[in-house]
Amino acid sequence: MAGGGGGPQKTDDFQPHPIKDQLPGVDFCVTSSPPWPEAILLGFQHFLVMLGTTVFIPTLLVPLMGGGNVEKAKVIETILFVAGINTLLQTWFGTRLPVVMGASYAFIIPVVSIALSRRFDVYIDPHRRFKETMKAVQGAIVIASLLQVIFGFLGFVRIFGRYLSPLSAVPLVTLTGLGFFAFGFPQLAKCVEIGLPALILVVFISQYTMRLKPPIFGRFAVLFTVAIVWTYAEILTAAGAYKKRSYATQISCRTDRSGLISAAPWIRIPYPFQWGRPDFNAGDIFAMMAAAFVAIIEGVSTFLDGIFGSVSGSTASVENAGLLGMTRVGSRRVIQISAAFMLFFSVLGKFGAFLASIPMPIFAALYCVLFAYVASAGLGLLQFCNLNSFRTMFIVGFSIFMGLSVTEYFHEYHLISDRGPVHTRSIWFNNIVEVIFSSPATVGIIVALFLDLTVSRGHSTTRRDSGVKWYPSHRAAGVNSVFLVPSVYYDAEQIKPFGNEALATKEKGRGRGMKTFVSVAMDRRRSETVSFDSENNNDEELERGRSDLSDRKIWIPGFRDSDSNWETIMIRPGAWARWLMSCKG
Repeated sequence: MAGGGGGPQKTDDFQPHPIKDQLPGVDFCVTSSPPWPEAILLGFQHFLVMLGTTVFIPTLLVPLMGGGNVEKAKVIETILFVAGINTLLQTWFGTRLPVVMGASYAFIIPVVSIALSRRFDVYIDPHRRFKETMKAVQGAIVIASLLQVIFGFLGFVRIFGRYLSPLSAVPLVTLTGLGFFAFGFPQLAKCVEIGLPALILVVFISQYTMRLKPPIFGRFAVLFTVAIVWTYAEILTAAGAYKKRSYATQISCRTDRSGLISAAPWIRIPYPFQWGRPDFNAGDIFAMMAAAFVAIIEGVSTFLDGIFGSVSGSTASVENAGLLGMTRVGSRRVIQISAAFMLFFSVLGKFGAFLASIPMPIFAALYCVLFAYVASAGLGLLQFCNLNSFRTMFIVGFSIFMGLSVTEYFHEYHLISDRGPVHTRSIWFNNIVEVIFSSPATVGIIVALFLDLTVSRGHSTTRRDSGVKWYPSHRAAGVNSVFLVPSVYYDAEQIKPFGNEALATKEKGRGRGMKTFVSVAMDRRRSETVSFDSENNNDEELERGRSDLSDRKIWIPGFRDSDSNWETIMIRPGAWARWLMSCKG
């Protein structure tokens, strides 16, 4: 054809979205911090989000234990106080991640079982009954927390993590978010005139204004939503919109319903054993151990809950984890500021009680968005799995379905008969079974892990389909260095530590070899990386390159942070060494 090149224009083949080591758009990571005014507002926002669970659990449990508004106010203050301490301990000495510690729903069933025990019927005075019940709950939580501490010292969690592939982690994380659906729209619908505007507003502000510069509205969507809808609810309450409504509607909608403000003291510091000496009952302890098993990694936090007399154990706040995704700010300093707000409002009871009067449907509207972020994070782990595998599809679908279906059966059975489906003479055994199988995340991980370890586990392709190849091979070359090499890019890999240096050898699929020499500065204050590439797969040239790095080296600036305990390097194709998770402290 004359003129050449007259054929139809070739269209680019569709390529799947690349896998990201870190989601784009994250403005502040663990060790980086926003300006102080912004950090304070973000910290207060985290405090507001965790306040919903802090108020809901005592509102549910304290009346069953015989307490009134005075006892409920003290329990809320105690939960806030211990949550602030636990959050600071977690960010300073624990995982050092931006994790807010709060009350756990897993402890509700054993606490209800203790509160309804017939041995407390001898106490006619409600205040005395509450104190005796609280001492029993306190003793059970203290002993149950020791189980978590023992598991931690023995390394059971680390052993469990070795068998946890991305495939089996999908139901765990996904159901952690989906498992709280009962606290979303069902709670919102109890006062639609407040909850629905809050839901629409938080979605609009968080999603449709995030691209505005600066992203003030999107980043503080929770603050704007709570302020606007709470004011709207105050106007409805003052106008008498709920005077002729049912008692249940007034409880959900009115902003002056709780009586917490009048019952709360101006200043009160919670202290250990404030309800008296803990009582220890074997049946109560075994039931509480089941809840401790569900929240197995929170040993010290749960122990402090028992010492101070909280009505529940501790766990990482799911809703606050979702807020990290909404704001795209994962700063550790922000979480520490939120812990300071917890301590402040726990001591100044009147102010904390004022914020606790926010109607629950407003929190439920926030949960609809925040829990969705957590569930989607679990689904995001599927990017490491082979979705073209029938085995993968079955394990994911079956475990998520069973996690929702089994727990729904236990919930419906309890609503109909006022007890769980397991009926033995041992109440503590009944409670253990009910606690474990009432947790969607626990049921999902049990099913997924069992199937992942037993269904065609021996084949190498199966391990690759489960995403195991994406889990990095840790080989420490020194005190502060960890090398992460995802072997999915290559058929084989080998890491050989040489003191402060490491030699990574990789073989590509077509017989073409590539050797990379990487030297990592061991001083955490000097985080610099050298990368050298030998295209000819020549060991002698590699050795010459190692001895003559000054002429052929490529300097890549690393993450500089005096607070960082370790450095992480990821070796990529092309002999480039770049920082992975450079924000992780």
